[in-house]
Amino acid sequence: MPTLFDHDGIHFLLRWLHFFAGITWIGMLYYFNFVQTPFFKGADGAVRSGMIRGVVPTALWWFRWGAMFTFLSGVAMIMMKSHGEHATPWGGAYMTLILTGAVMGTLMWFNVWFIIWPAQKVVIASAERVAGGGEPIPEAAALGARAGMASRTNTLFSLPMLFFMGAASHLQGLAGLGATTVFWIITLAIIGLIEINGVVMKPGSPSQKLLTSVGGTIGFGIVLTIVLYVVTGVFCQPIP
Repeated sequence: MPTLFDHDGIHFLLRWLHFFAGITWIGMLYYFNFVQTPFFKGADGAVRSGMIRGVVPTALWWFRWGAMFTFLSGVAMIMMKSHGEHATPWGGAYMTLILTGAVMGTLMWFNVWFIIWPAQKVVIASAERVAGGGEPIPEAAALGARAGMASRTNTLFSLPMLFFMGAASHLQGLAGLGATTVFWIITLAIIGLIEINGVVMKPGSPSQKLLTSVGGTIGFGIVLTIVLYVVTGVFCQPIP
């Protein structure tokens, strides 16, 4: 009789954790981008300051730890899937699709912990200093803009990431027999260029124009999903 403590049971518990943490993470990501950022644009300074000091730290706690547990449970699931009596081959259709999503998910996790969170700590500290009668931290505005662009990049990535995660179980035929070297070169180049645009380029640069609006970010995410869908269908190994 199957139990929660055999191989399949543990994999299920990891998936359960992955879903819970992922919903928490992406839910907070969408809150920041679809609700808070547009609200801040029309709010006065006192309201923004109050939210930055009151609401944002709590929201960022759930945001970053949701990202961490999504990442760790995802890595654990992939390792379990690739080992054992019925191991899934790394080059097969399932792994091709799940790893395509995982590449974007990993970059999103990296952006949260090493770009967004460090920058937001400075923004929060600056708001606290101003509320106490002091001067703002000089670099806070620039760091806030960089964090915002990284967050928009994560929102963009979330659309194809979710598509390919779902496709691994429900649309495996898209990847044929699995990845080719050309597929990974093209896919990683496209994803890498978008990551560079979002987190390396100076905020406000012309290449980031689409990311300055919610509609543009969602549209860009849909286009990226379509592009990667076509790349997968064309450059993976065809089914004989």
